[in-house]
Amino acid sequence: MAPNMTDYAETVRTFRWNVPETFNFGADVVDHFARTADAPALIWANAAGEERRFSFSDMSRLTNRFASALAARGVRKGDRVLVMLPRIPEWQVAMVGCLKLGAVPIPSIEMLTAKDIAYRVRHAGVRAIIARAEHAEKFADVMGDVPVRLALGDAPGFEPLAEALAAGDKAFAPVDVATDDPAVLYYTSGSTGQPKGVLHAARSLYAWRGSAIHWLDLRQGDTIWCTADTGWSKAGTSILFGPWSCGAASFFYDGPFDPKQRLRLLEKYGVTVYCAPGTELFRVVDAGVHEHDLSRLRHTVSSGETLNPAVAARWQKATGIPILEAYGQTETLMTLLNYPCVPTREGSMGKPLPGLDLAIIDDTGRRLPPGTEGDIALLTPNPQMMLGYLDEPERTAAAYVEGPEGRWFVTGDLGMVDADGYFYHRGRNDDVINSAGYRIGPSEVENALLDHPAVQECAAVAAPHDERGEIVKAFVVLRAGFIGDAALVAALQDHVKRVTAPYKYPRAIEFLGELPKTMTGKVQRKVLRDLEKARAAERTVPDVARA
Repeated sequence: MAPNMTDYAETVRTFRWNVPETFNFGADVVDHFARTADAPALIWANAAGEERRFSFSDMSRLTNRFASALAARGVRKGDRVLVMLPRIPEWQVAMVGCLKLGAVPIPSIEMLTAKDIAYRVRHAGVRAIIARAEHAEKFADVMGDVPVRLALGDAPGFEPLAEALAAGDKAFAPVDVATDDPAVLYYTSGSTGQPKGVLHAARSLYAWRGSAIHWLDLRQGDTIWCTADTGWSKAGTSILFGPWSCGAASFFYDGPFDPKQRLRLLEKYGVTVYCAPGTELFRVVDAGVHEHDLSRLRHTVSSGETLNPAVAARWQKATGIPILEAYGQTETLMTLLNYPCVPTREGSMGKPLPGLDLAIIDDTGRRLPPGTEGDIALLTPNPQMMLGYLDEPERTAAAYVEGPEGRWFVTGDLGMVDADGYFYHRGRNDDVINSAGYRIGPSEVENALLDHPAVQECAAVAAPHDERGEIVKAFVVLRAGFIGDAALVAALQDHVKRVTAPYKYPRAIEFLGELPKTMTGKVQRKVLRDLEKARAAERTVPDVARA
């Protein structure tokens, strides 16, 4: 891949993937840079002011020890390992250590509940767990299902991770991994049912460097700060796989969100590339940008949610740097990008990443002409594409459509493309809610609400929101004897936070006498979603109870 694209059309014309037959990220990236250019790989800091720095050779040794420790406990190539760690260096050590062994890490956020964890452990057949001691109790129901349990700290039923690493072999020899072998498993919300297990091959880890080169514009000597949480696929591409494939260093901060602190850290650590969701930039841009020396910052990007144009304009005025957005899914990662070398167009998602054939198609898999609305789809095979949804062949097959040119992966988003190849988003064709970069399945919220004795029926939909892009709004039909007041709103919100991951709770609740339904009795979420869009467009304040 040609580094740092300067001519988009020429790069697209000449691009070749050249995916190798085998690819082990730990050996072919981390160990490679440890041998050839032992530069900084990771700079870590936390809210207490602690700091740790790691070179590629440091990470090479630590990840060898981790892989060796897993192997000594019976973990083998292809086994699945749940990695539930926050923004600490042990996350990178565990992720890359798994890859060196050929084991399949499952990155998971610490906000998961015991119920969330139990589903992942049993659905994926997890063989090993790595977590902080303070979260060990969440694994109580699955201790008997998982033979290898390592904790950062002391926890009953877990081995101390520090002791396992100390006994590991720093000269561990990474295993051979074919590019179609499973490499990483992400769980992401769908519009119905339980979260989907999105399984990616080693070729994906190789291919994701494309967005790091062309969108993040990374090179050796750069320091990137991507603020995504460790359980999201965005963390993989913009904190770990992408930056390290380019020989760049990642800055990793473990602390609460504070917009002024964000600016202090950008200045202190000389961050050159800043990657943050629109919700974060909404707050940071008004926190006193002019008070900080951001002269080393040369590039700002955003993804995961729609960026407010006013925020983008204010950021560029304050820093002189535009915000370049990108679009993708857990199934593909970044596919449509705005590039440093390509003029942006207002409202556009950008143009396809070199090596990807994206189009607007109809339901028969035929390309639609410019200006026509349809499904945004990716022509396969493509190395960025997932292997499939774990153990769900029917769901996997339903994500594709056969057309005259081949098999298209249908993203679930509607859009159109103009005559110059710029794509524009026109909404989702399913019910998934995208709030502040978090994908939230409505059924997960609804199931939690239905567990409350006051709720007879409910529906969760996306409601437009200036700061978060969308929020979860719940429409609730109450059982007899309950009053829909502010106290009940708070009780329902607290209940959802306890039953499922807290970020899924409904930030707005409206009580109805009945829900709109089809002739067959199915709740029409689209009617409620369209109602919220119309209210937002009219700039009216609905008569709802809000948190």
